[in-house]
Amino acid sequence: MADMNGRKDEALGPAKNKVEHGASIIKEAVYTIFWALVIALFVRTLAYEPFNIPSGSMKPTLLIGDYIFVSKFSYGYSRHSLPWSPDLFEGRIFGEEPERGDVIVFKKPPQNSEDYIKRLVGMPGDRIQVIEGILHINGEAVEREKLSVDFDEENGFPRRLTRYLETLPNGVSHQIWEESDNYYSDNTREFVVPEGHYFMMGDNRDHSSDSRVIGPIPYDNLVGRADVIFVSLDGAELFEFWTWPWTMRFSRLFNGIE
Repeated sequence: MADMNGRKDEALGPAKNKVEHGASIIKEAVYTIFWALVIALFVRTLAYEPFNIPSGSMKPTLLIGDYIFVSKFSYGYSRHSLPWSPDLFEGRIFGEEPERGDVIVFKKPPQNSEDYIKRLVGMPGDRIQVIEGILHINGEAVEREKLSVDFDEENGFPRRLTRYLETLPNGVSHQIWEESDNYYSDNTREFVVPEGHYFMMGDNRDHSSDSRVIGPIPYDNLVGRADVIFVSLDGAELFEFWTWPWTMRFSRLFNGIE
């Protein structure tokens, strides 16, 4: 019996070791995945969050299919900096003032559930008006210089657009598109930007639903500043990696956003 038990123990020993080894591998994998998710959530919440551009409202600066990193720390943190915007606190923590000309992701009021991306053109206290397509800030026309005539096709509709270099009062320059200077949003009333709010406009001026329509944006609604394009795909999703060789816009990779 002793020999038999001894042989039985010898036979069961390697199997037991394999089970323990397998359990250890699973435990390490779960541990690694857990900490990877924690780190990813930390980075997404406090540092950089990826977004993709689904519409042409920021052309020619941002194209449909651009994937961008948005810095969450640029303006401090509000509840909208967190996933699902939990109502945990009011105001902003470590708040920093955005600069005129920044391209910003924000929550569209009043529902505060949909992410929008536009350019900040009006600061608190500014008087903003568009007259015959030209942006006016505090009664002064913003300088714009004609660069080229471009053609764009979206949803099967070709458009002829004029590209301008617009220079804001603080010296920040960026390119915009105008299809006409007589669209419904090319002649607006004068908006006075309230304290704690900002006036946002899309660079594709005649095809953007922005503060001319939805009004000035509360400071707490700012999610972060758009800093860099890390991938740009023409007609493909990010996960469709097998299409990248012919859908990737290689010239846009890791371009800074101005």
